[in-house]
Amino acid sequence: MDRRKCQNSVLAASSEELQHSTRRGISRRQFVQTSAGAIAAGSLLGKRAFAAPKPLKIGYVSPETGELANFGEADTFVIDQVRKNFQGGIPAGGATRQVEILVRDSQSSSNRAAEVAASLIKSEKIDLMLVASTADTVNPVSDQCEINQVPCVSTDALWQTWFFVRGGTPVKGFDWTYLFYFGVEGVSQIMCDLFEGVPTNHIVGCLWANDPEGNFNSDPVRGFPHIFGLRGFKAIDSGRFQLNTNDFSPQISLFKEHNAEILHGILPLPVFTNFWNQAAQQGFKPKMAVIGKALEYPSGIESMGKRGRGLAIEMTFGPNFPFKSSLVGMSARQLCDEYETVTKKQYTEPLGFRHALFEVAADVFKRTQNPESNMSVIEAVRTTRLDTIVGPVAWQGPPPNEWTTIPVKNVCTTPCVGSQWVPGQKWMYDKVVVDNRRYPLIPVQRKMEPLMS
Repeated sequence: MDRRKCQNSVLAASSEELQHSTRRGISRRQFVQTSAGAIAAGSLLGKRAFAAPKPLKIGYVSPETGELANFGEADTFVIDQVRKNFQGGIPAGGATRQVEILVRDSQSSSNRAAEVAASLIKSEKIDLMLVASTADTVNPVSDQCEINQVPCVSTDALWQTWFFVRGGTPVKGFDWTYLFYFGVEGVSQIMCDLFEGVPTNHIVGCLWANDPEGNFNSDPVRGFPHIFGLRGFKAIDSGRFQLNTNDFSPQISLFKEHNAEILHGILPLPVFTNFWNQAAQQGFKPKMAVIGKALEYPSGIESMGKRGRGLAIEMTFGPNFPFKSSLVGMSARQLCDEYETVTKKQYTEPLGFRHALFEVAADVFKRTQNPESNMSVIEAVRTTRLDTIVGPVAWQGPPPNEWTTIPVKNVCTTPCVGSQWVPGQKWMYDKVVVDNRRYPLIPVQRKMEPLMS
């Protein structure tokens, strides 16, 4: 019985009772009190019949501790900001629904990432998984979602190391997992753009570890060596090494033997710091060093003191990027400024991508016909076309612009430029744009400089 029928029934019975009550000598006041209670009971019954819609559950996995903790540095700020924005609920499936964000620390372990992802899926019954921070985190979480048919949106991992390493093919792709970030085809060109910023002999000493990024990026056909060769640079591959390696003398000797004037690698901060210190002790002084993973964060570059000056890296997000948040309306600069005001720390690039993950999540739920259906949610993911704080995100249909199209359905790329760490004014170092050939809308701030000997 619905609420209106229930109340009509109560009122009809009350009218009949009024006639009988006069004969029994019950006063009108007593009758009104009794009727009011009956109507209230009917109202409560109606409320039970129309329960509040089921809350939405978002799982989020990121390395808050361990050697990849720099990637999770902005997590607390972003989660707090998003939870405030989601207060009162968000529109989904024709109703306003409350949102629960369930955060889990991967502890920088791929095995741990898989475990907490499985728990979020099976125990917490999440509606959407979000994950970030290199293939070490993103791949195992995405695999769990693909196996269990749970929608997943990921970022902050080179798309080839996420797609091909997991067995993806351009024809088939994946059903439940999607990623937005840049890839080897883009970052390798940016590396070469940076290499050209300083006169050298074009010989590149390459440090690639025995991990997903290192194994893929060293591939002579699909990885960096092929692009380096096309651009006129010779890659000196020092071989795969374990991340717990303590002695880099063999690699340093090889680079010195070939007179490598450029250093390139994709390594966690502790590993690169160990190498960089040994390189100084053994007299290896390249004219430039372009290192992925380790050099993306202010805390990492500051830990190197004076030897951090001039180190170069791709730049995926910063205050000069010409984009706004679809969630809170802030520009990239405003988001960076608020982060620095609240945390008293220098902005870090993952800030933009963590924020963009939740922009996508809110947009997906807004367009989902039935949020309690995984098939309905993943269909909304597939058809996303959203301008975010890190640029356009779209996996299906005509791309928003020429920068976001690649030949696999599960991936869309985001803008990226070349940058270098230079002495700052407010902070020890500032990350400035030195080459924008890959995305001219992001302005160059200064010219590339060689490393100080």
